[in-house]
Amino acid sequence: MSIWKEPTKRDAIPMQPEAAPRREADASIDTAANHSPARAAQRDTKESLIAANLFIEGKIQGTGDVRIAGQFKGDVDVQGDLTIETGAKLTGSVRAAKVVVAGELAGNVISASRVDLLATGIVDGDIKAGSLTVAAGSHMRGQVEFGWEEKTAPKSVVSIQKTGMENGAGS
Repeated sequence: MSIWKEPTKRDAIPMQPEAAPRREADASIDTAANHSPARAAQRDTKESLIAANLFIEGKIQGTGDVRIAGQFKGDVDVQGDLTIETGAKLTGSVRAAKVVVAGELAGNVISASRVDLLATGIVDGDIKAGSLTVAAGSHMRGQVEFGWEEKTAPKSVVSIQKTGMENGAGS
């Protein structure tokens, strides 16, 4: 007696799943919480997942959110949010609206409006963001620049960075 079923011609033909019957919403369950703008925005946002135990190499670009639970090697450039789960690793540069690091990031956050480094998070690279939250227990090696916008930086700082000289220090 075998523990598996031998395929037959009947099994080789894929069956089409039946469509689930649509139910009308019950008026008695209708609450204001179900129609809040935040909840509607959550339903409209698409999230892509790189599952645990997967290793992918390449480049990610798009408008949705990305959640990495496995390993990804390459650059990530999304207009949505990027989440690196505990135990996950991203090797590459990042551009995203919001970055949450609970796993490991080996690369630079080039641009983000907000970066959250959680207690299990590790960043080996530079961060440039509008705001930064660092939890106790997290690890980071690199430079951080936050709270500055290029157009609001003082002119003296910008000119020093561009010329490399400060008040005639080159003479």
